[in-house]
Amino acid sequence: QVPLKPGRSLMDWIRLTKSGKDLTGLKGRLVEVTEDELAKHNKKEDCWICIRGFVYNVTPYMEYHPGGEDELMKAAGTDGTDLFDQVHRWVNYESMLKECLVGRMAVKPVAAPKAQCYFIDCLLFVGMVPEKKVQASSAKDLTPRLKFKYVLICPKKLYFFLLLYFLFYSYDWFQTDCLITVVIYTKQKDMNAELVIVDCQDKRLRGEIIMDDYSYLVEVDLDHAVSEEVAVNIAEKIGKVEIILKKKDNIHWKMLGQPWGCHNTFIKRTDRELFYRKCRLVSKTEVTHDTKLFCLMLPKGTHLRVPTGQHVYLKQNITGTEAVKPYTPVLPFLPLDFQEASHHDGVHIYLMIKIYSCGLFTQALDHLQIGDYISVSNPEGNFKKSQVQALEDLILLAGGTGFTPMVKLLNFALTEVSCLRTVKLIFFNKTEDDILWRNQLEQLALKDERFEVQFILSQPTKNWVGKQGKISSSLLSEFVKRSRKDSKVLVCICGPTPFTEQGIQCLKDLGYSQEEIHAFTA
Repeated sequence: QVPLKPGRSLMDWIRLTKSGKDLTGLKGRLVEVTEDELAKHNKKEDCWICIRGFVYNVTPYMEYHPGGEDELMKAAGTDGTDLFDQVHRWVNYESMLKECLVGRMAVKPVAAPKAQCYFIDCLLFVGMVPEKKVQASSAKDLTPRLKFKYVLICPKKLYFFLLLYFLFYSYDWFQTDCLITVVIYTKQKDMNAELVIVDCQDKRLRGEIIMDDYSYLVEVDLDHAVSEEVAVNIAEKIGKVEIILKKKDNIHWKMLGQPWGCHNTFIKRTDRELFYRKCRLVSKTEVTHDTKLFCLMLPKGTHLRVPTGQHVYLKQNITGTEAVKPYTPVLPFLPLDFQEASHHDGVHIYLMIKIYSCGLFTQALDHLQIGDYISVSNPEGNFKKSQVQALEDLILLAGGTGFTPMVKLLNFALTEVSCLRTVKLIFFNKTEDDILWRNQLEQLALKDERFEVQFILSQPTKNWVGKQGKISSSLLSEFVKRSRKDSKVLVCICGPTPFTEQGIQCLKDLGYSQEEIHAFTA
């Protein structure tokens, strides 16, 4: 993010979009835009950008963009979809830029690639559309079938698709007088609760199974009503997932329900739209003078566990415009006993959020009352626990609320990484009053000899006896050290963008490789 000029906040942008001013320069007309025409509008004073086939005149938005004008200019006069997805796929650009819509991109004729035809009749095939009705006619015929005859596919890709077909997922469903059970067969070893996301609301059932960067989705409008509660059973060793629903009426179902468009598909997670459910605020407690711990309760029909190092998005409607921000869930407190793995109720999500006096989004959050609802997305993030499991040294660099991803990571590392020798947290803040969970961190350092915490302040009082300064190579060289030569180490960093970027460069200057550095970003 970059500092914005006065009068260029999100609220100011919302006011401008509602002022009736012509932000496209086309007096309300929508036009079809060719690639040549799009390319002409590539200057700050005349900037058009294409996102997913729609062209926007972002010239009036330049000074309001939190990431700065230079970031927008990277996509000026071009299709910026890939760049947008890399940086902030979660932003609802359609709502933010609806008054800047110029029109659609003109369809460009494309020659058909060389391909071969194959006849396929299988139980499951990646990305294909299922039959319109998902049904089980008898106990002997429970497996959903995908029926199609010809698939155009490049020969080089055939092996990949067939590999996924043989290794990946299928599902069944069956019923008793009072229950509906949907069974997903993943053939995935070490299946666990974090890899299964289930939502059942208003007769809509959505079950998503995560496999690295891909996911398999079962999504249907159920044939009949079910109770709010959903049970999820996971057979971890064989990779079987059962979703158990209780019928509201004890009647025989002829079919499971009507499929949604992405039902029975296995695709990249980034190709799926973010899914949100409404969660209820059950508590809000002070952590510091400007930071609060929000406790949100998941709906009864939701099974969701946010993995270590991943974040969710909160979505609010602010004066008619959807606003979205990422936050990393934490624990309700920092456990001091790491002899056994922590078990949490799976019902609540805890978010540690700094409230900014001029922040439109966080001010709206702070004004939520107990019992109010807010939309929470599925988890996202590229951190994997496997990055930690063979480590000897784990070093955490946190700036302000960049501490939040470190909370679960600390818990996981000290609980489950048996070869771990040291965990160091280097925590940067402005003042003593800004330090999050200081007492808990100091108690943990006394309790567990593997853990060490160092507080560094940039604006200390004269009474501060600890380290002071901002992130730099010379400062990090004092604390970022291996426990022994050539030990396996990972340095994780999170904080404001300038902090993170400078920290990464400092670490590289100190000789750490790209593989030894992980930056938490959203």
